[in-house]
Amino acid sequence: MSNEQGPVAVITGAASGIGRGLAEHAAKLGMRLVLADLDAPGLHALCDELKVGGAQAIACVTDVGDLAHVERLRDVAVEHFGGVDLLFNNAGVMQTGYSWEISQAQWQRMLNVNLNGVINGIRSFVPLFLRQGRPAHVINTASLAGLLSSPLMAPYNVTKQAVVALSETLHYELTMLGAQVSVSVVCPGPVASEIMASNQVVDATGSAFSELLDSSIRKGMTPGELAEQVFAAIAQKRFWVFPHKGFKPALERRVHSILEETNPQFQMTDVEEPAHAAR
Repeated sequence: MSNEQGPVAVITGAASGIGRGLAEHAAKLGMRLVLADLDAPGLHALCDELKVGGAQAIACVTDVGDLAHVERLRDVAVEHFGGVDLLFNNAGVMQTGYSWEISQAQWQRMLNVNLNGVINGIRSFVPLFLRQGRPAHVINTASLAGLLSSPLMAPYNVTKQAVVALSETLHYELTMLGAQVSVSVVCPGPVASEIMASNQVVDATGSAFSELLDSSIRKGMTPGELAEQVFAAIAQKRFWVFPHKGFKPALERRVHSILEETNPQFQMTDVEEPAHAAR
């Protein structure tokens, strides 16, 4: 990612939470930033703040679930900075409730943002990376929910596990090609953010669970602390990024259950050891 003027980083979901932490850390490293989010006021406020601090940054209001929007984001980055070195597919939303009570519209919203957002990012930027013929990196924000399933979080579990599978597949494909493009998938536990504001409560049970989850998230790791770990992994070209290590016994139990063909069993300690992530 050598670049005399600093590498160019495109970050979706940049206006808050993990995305904001990534943007602030990238600015400290002297990177040039293309910031994307659907929250126009929050996005422009962050962009202005970073520019006051000396960063080269532009804002592009983007609906990541719309391929045309993501293609425009790519084109804006190229037109403004001449190319892209890092793509952070980070935008995400939350939905809780019993899987059979979540509406079609709620399911579709989760698929559009959490999964199609990553698919659209890969479709739009990976061909650019291959044409550039220089080192580049794709960083996809998944979650510990991408490795462990919890009740009342079906759309989040489904989309985040799909992001993990997509990231691993992309890694294999780029390796087969001998491309200079690396891939990382970030699977954090609770990170302090406002992601629960995107949750559309379905019923009383979902409301109680949402409050519990929101409390856990607000007490989580700061976005700045997470960003430090993510950029360390990028420097090492490391695929798996696990900022919270306490989930591994739960994952080990799950793998053993699969290999032994026993019925899955959910344990509350899996949640207490943070099994969820936030944008």
